[in-house]
Amino acid sequence: MKRDIEKEHALVCEASHHHDELVERILSQMPPEEDLYDLADFFKVFADTTRIKILYVLLCQEMCVCDIADSLKMTQSAISHQLRVLKQMDLVKYRREGKTCFYSLADDHIVSILSQGLDHINE
Repeated sequence: MKRDIEKEHALVCEASHHHDELVERILSQMPPEEDLYDLADFFKVFADTTRIKILYVLLCQEMCVCDIADSLKMTQSAISHQLRVLKQMDLVKYRREGKTCFYSLADDHIVSILSQGLDHINE
């Protein structure tokens, strides 16, 4: 019980003092509110395990929907739905070869995000 109280105290200042210059400097460096909303939406895409699995599959190899579905033991419909979300957020791209679409990661930033995320949780 005492530890919980100590933790709670660590979340608030014990003395009321304001650092106006510090606050103003930080606020001047903050991205616009709209950009922060877009960033939050971007990270929400990573909150789905199926989408993360698809991204990791595509990290290894460009693939068609059929092969992604087989790899993850899911239906093509479920994979297509998630690919649509990933494509809307510019995380994946595709190329058409005849009647088949091959999906891949949109760019190296996605590789970096996945790698850094995994490194962070494995620390």
